[in-house]
Amino acid sequence: MKYRLVYFAISAVVIAAGVFSLFKWGLNFGVDFKGGAILEYRFKADVSEEKLTSLIESTKAQVASVQKTGNGSYIIRLSPITLEQKGIIGVLLEKNFEAQELRFENVGPSIGPELVKKTLYALIISATAILLWVALQFKSLKFGASAVLAMFHDSVVVIGTYSLLGHFFGAEVDFLFVTALLTILSFSVHDTIVVYDRIRESHKKLGGSVTELADKAISETMVRSLNNSFTIIFMLVALLLLGGTTIRWFAATLLIGTVSGTYSSPFVAVPILVTWEEIQKKIKG
Repeated sequence: MKYRLVYFAISAVVIAAGVFSLFKWGLNFGVDFKGGAILEYRFKADVSEEKLTSLIESTKAQVASVQKTGNGSYIIRLSPITLEQKGIIGVLLEKNFEAQELRFENVGPSIGPELVKKTLYALIISATAILLWVALQFKSLKFGASAVLAMFHDSVVVIGTYSLLGHFFGAEVDFLFVTALLTILSFSVHDTIVVYDRIRESHKKLGGSVTELADKAISETMVRSLNNSFTIIFMLVALLLLGGTTIRWFAATLLIGTVSGTYSSPFVAVPILVTWEEIQKKIKG
């Protein structure tokens, strides 16, 4: 725990970069939030994304992104278009690039303001429930509050990092991103509880200061946590590389959250607990 200021500094740098990106560029919201059209075409030869975008935008349609899939087709995300515009785009692509249409969807925003509001309510309720449950089980509010702060640390890291990915690589915030974010929160708390439980067991058997117990607990659980996390990371890397464009950013979000959750349990949640305990002792003293 003598290096906990270093751990806090690392977290602060990552969070600061993400917050800067959020204020500077924001999040790149996808069709699920904004609504629009999705076209998928297969071409006989490789096509420049710039030429493809320029040709489609000549029909006064706004291109959000162009993604090349593993099977040689292209997924084109647009602003909402009419059937007439879709027909003109199809004729132009067939004439210029010998394109074959595979899919066309004109969708509205499936994640409206009401659903976003309910998601925020769910996060607040779940965070409150976690705080109270952990505090009850460990008979101290410090444990529950530290676990919840680490959970929010992971949320901010994931959202901020995704803002950077959206700006530099075109990652879009969609329904899968919301799903991945909620999944990450439970993973973060799960690892934290394991370390806290070892601190409680050692306190009952050996006693001693929270700093010594925290160091001992982290040393005893680190290998287990890393082994558990690496099994998840290997699977997510495989999905990221081989899963195709549809779930690529979903796997990337889970990967970022898994790494952040593995880090935050021993290096954020426990140092917060130890710091809180030391400050409380100084105030009482």
